[in-house]
Amino acid sequence: MCGIVGVVGRGEAAPLLLEALKRLEYRGYDSAGIATLVNGGIARRRAEGKLVRLAERLAAEPLAGTTGIGHTRWATHGRPSEANAHPIATPRVAVVHNGIIENHAELRAELEAEGAAFESETDTETVVRLLDHALARGASPEEAMAATLPRLQGAFALAVLFAGRNDIIMAARRGSPLAIGFGDGEMYVGSDALALAPLTERICYLEEGDWAVVRGEGATIFDSAGRPVERAIRRTAISGAMVGKGNYRHFMEKEIHEQPAVIGDTLKSYLDPASRRITLPDLGVDLAAVSRAALVACGTSFYAGQVARDWFEQVARLPATADIASEFRYREPVLDPAGIVLGISQSGETVDTLAALRWAKAQGARVLAIVNVRESAMAREADAALLTLAGPEIGVASTKAFTTQLAALACLVIATGEARGALTREAASALAQALIEVPSQTAEALELERRIAAIADDVAAARDVLYLGRGTAWTLAMEGALKLKEISYIHAEGYPAGEMKHGPIALIDEHVPVIVLAPPGPLFEKTASNVQEVHARGGRVILVSDRAGCERLAPLCAHTVPMPAVHPFAAPIVYAIPVQLLAYHVAVLKGTDVDQPRNLAKSVTVE
Repeated sequence: MCGIVGVVGRGEAAPLLLEALKRLEYRGYDSAGIATLVNGGIARRRAEGKLVRLAERLAAEPLAGTTGIGHTRWATHGRPSEANAHPIATPRVAVVHNGIIENHAELRAELEAEGAAFESETDTETVVRLLDHALARGASPEEAMAATLPRLQGAFALAVLFAGRNDIIMAARRGSPLAIGFGDGEMYVGSDALALAPLTERICYLEEGDWAVVRGEGATIFDSAGRPVERAIRRTAISGAMVGKGNYRHFMEKEIHEQPAVIGDTLKSYLDPASRRITLPDLGVDLAAVSRAALVACGTSFYAGQVARDWFEQVARLPATADIASEFRYREPVLDPAGIVLGISQSGETVDTLAALRWAKAQGARVLAIVNVRESAMAREADAALLTLAGPEIGVASTKAFTTQLAALACLVIATGEARGALTREAASALAQALIEVPSQTAEALELERRIAAIADDVAAARDVLYLGRGTAWTLAMEGALKLKEISYIHAEGYPAGEMKHGPIALIDEHVPVIVLAPPGPLFEKTASNVQEVHARGGRVILVSDRAGCERLAPLCAHTVPMPAVHPFAAPIVYAIPVQLLAYHVAVLKGTDVDQPRNLAKSVTVE
């Protein structure tokens, strides 16, 4: 979602802000802007569209000043336009905001009744007008913040400039993440550590309800009650060098090809290849006594949870559910006191998943997080966390985060199965060995890229695409369809192959590619019969299976993708590679913005 940066520095602020905003492009946006303090007053440059337009504006109309704030906006209230782009400002105050002010309509009516003239359609302007109103009545910036924040309902991260106060930026958060960076005589504010990586390694995360006065020499932080508090300063592991494209055309392409390495890194953190034993960090829970697992997540992370649900039940014999996080707490599930709730998120800031975990904790549940960011809100607020070691994922369409989530979840499942006695030592070792082989198998799958790129030409011409699978391959079918929709804008659906006869078969004709995921195992024969049904109705089958499966069904298929031999337990990780590659190459052929597809954001921090 929206990206926020700020600097109280010694040199020109605008170039630093623009570079930091570039590192936040992955969050998704439709306009951008920067404001600095120049001769005590507020100066702004804003532009609709991509950052290149803001850069062109700054080149034509440079901004001086050593203190400033910047923003990439993902529109919620008010259409994408320069007028609605942040920073939103009056002559006294400028604000950048990530989140939604839920009571903005009531506040706007109140302020307009008092004579305020609004200039944008945004909910953010109510914050600006409240601060401006307080300043006009003689309040100091600190007093204006203290008076305004309690009046706001909803989620927000804010960075604020005050005219005449070149020495400070004010920051606040409720619901949306915000970090403060500590430099040498300079201070920074950012939505996440990635934005601040080139500037500092020393990061402090504001906690729920915190607000801060950030000066060049440090920060004074207050809690929601206005009491001064100390927040831990951490060294972030993210560096500026970690987020380049290298020789790849797109971040997504680079991240797909990083998977053998990052899956291996994640597995090595939990699995000893010599002993083939799983060693987890202290989760504060006796896995042998856990009664059930509830997995909650959004988007691609939800599909990781759905695979893990099947693994928990099949391998660990532990009852499990998988819920879309935005629905979880609203259906008010009955949580077993002896159960665990697992939240899965790449960023660890996904607002629906975070809200679901907070609701579960309030019900007395034990909460675990599977996250890729050690300093994230989910990692901090959960009772324990399992980290994935994917490194920064910049492409909006998740790839390496998904497969490393599966790797971490697979290790948790094996440990749970052994603790519960559902797996013998030998059986657990066999599954661990299957995981040890995954990095080399994913590397082998990546060697199929040229073959898949050739198939993409056939898919790119379609209006509709159907993905089919059974068991965990059904979940991979849904993930493949999501990837195609996200970055190529082709309508696609993932369906359980056995359900095809109950509706989707009506769609099949020679114009609809049908991508069938059929790894070897007990469900292969069932899936093969569905391939027959598609072929009989003129459908163009693209089969992803092992070499034996591809050879057997080749006469029924327009294309085959012969995968390496994989243990059925590990198949969901390895079979993610071809569906990612297919979506990527289709999107490239269609000329879409692969890394920043329209209307999407990497980290969804508003409900």
